[in-house]
Amino acid sequence: MIEKAIIMGAAGRDFHNFNVYFRNNSRYRVICFTAAQIPDIEGRLYPPELAGGLYPEGIPIYPEEKLAGLIRKHKVDLVVFSYSDVTHADVMHKASIVMAEGADFTMIGAAYTMLKSNRPVVSVCAVRTGCGKSQTSRKVCEILQTKGKKVVTVRHPMPYGDLRLQEVQRFSEYSDFEKHKCTIEEREEYEPLVEQGIVVYSGIDYEKILKAAEKEADIIVWDGGNNDTPFYAPAVHIVLFDPHRAGHELLYYPGETNMIMADIAIINKVDTAPEEGVSQVMKNIKVHAPEAEIVMAESPVIVKRPEMIRDKKVLVVEDGPTLTHGEMKFGAGYIASKMHKASKIVDPRPYAIGTLKDTFKKYPHIDSVLPAMGYNPEQIHDLERTIDKAECDLVIFATPIHLRRILDIKKPALRVRYEYKDHGSPTLEEALIGKLNSLMRLP
Repeated sequence: MIEKAIIMGAAGRDFHNFNVYFRNNSRYRVICFTAAQIPDIEGRLYPPELAGGLYPEGIPIYPEEKLAGLIRKHKVDLVVFSYSDVTHADVMHKASIVMAEGADFTMIGAAYTMLKSNRPVVSVCAVRTGCGKSQTSRKVCEILQTKGKKVVTVRHPMPYGDLRLQEVQRFSEYSDFEKHKCTIEEREEYEPLVEQGIVVYSGIDYEKILKAAEKEADIIVWDGGNNDTPFYAPAVHIVLFDPHRAGHELLYYPGETNMIMADIAIINKVDTAPEEGVSQVMKNIKVHAPEAEIVMAESPVIVKRPEMIRDKKVLVVEDGPTLTHGEMKFGAGYIASKMHKASKIVDPRPYAIGTLKDTFKKYPHIDSVLPAMGYNPEQIHDLERTIDKAECDLVIFATPIHLRRILDIKKPALRVRYEYKDHGSPTLEEALIGKLNSLMRLP
């Protein structure tokens, strides 16, 4: 008997789970995907070119709000939850809807979907969005490069455009961002690595991506997204924790899974977090991941021209996902503005236009900073118009990329960013090389 299935996702883990488990599995018939978290991705089609021979017409993608009706309409047997950075309570609320409609609710085990590589894989993941994973991934690449190793990064998927063109994407120079029509979120993750001389792969079919990456790498760094688990089986699994959100490591799916699997647990932002937050995170790691080596780290704010901030009215533009489903109220730009004595941090909400206005309604915890939303040309245009409309002396861009390369704005602007910094011993290098030495000879 063929089971009818729906895969709940957000354009990433859902496609990977389909490719790894369902695509060529005649036991199941995937009726559709549902989409959440990312704007304007529903209404698309997972194309037949990627879906395989069992799905000659492709697979439709619907908004998650239609889930209950889809289960009833198609008499669905199984719903597979396949996205990340969701509270345990929310996961069970969704499970309750599914089971009330008569279907089974399941999550595929993390290890089951991890592809095996013929190269060592170092995975960098987190228990929540916004823990500082990106700068840590860059630091890991730097450490491995200094050991004479050719490093290739594979990034957690962000396929928000034409899926048929995003099966395997390779980034090694700036022209590749235009070639692949990258969103702001994609560029935030890829651009700093490319600046560092690291080749980055991403896309949809991670088996094909792995084969391509293995051809040019001594070591592969899995650069995780949201708080998802790795798609590749890691030799060393690094997990980031944020003591500003102490306790979240026990409250979010699959962040808690990442914690339990950790080989190296990095408690980040210890220079700015309250001591009780650091202590609580450390206690939780020791209880739930007792074999993990704990590394303490900082995320210092880097400002090249801090004098530009003093006594100015500033509009702060922060990393979008960190503020939205990462639930942070502010980031590096806000901290830099306070540190260097801006006269005022301008409230962006009165100036928000179009999709930005909708973002503030959907995420009411955001108030004093502007999220750098840019999933499509309309959002990028709305971001430009909002910035131009705001009454400020200076725009502080606190995203990992040079936003002025893609935004046409008239106002003076200053770039602010985070970097990884060790806070005592053991350092990240000591912990990482110690783990890898048992697998391969490193100087």
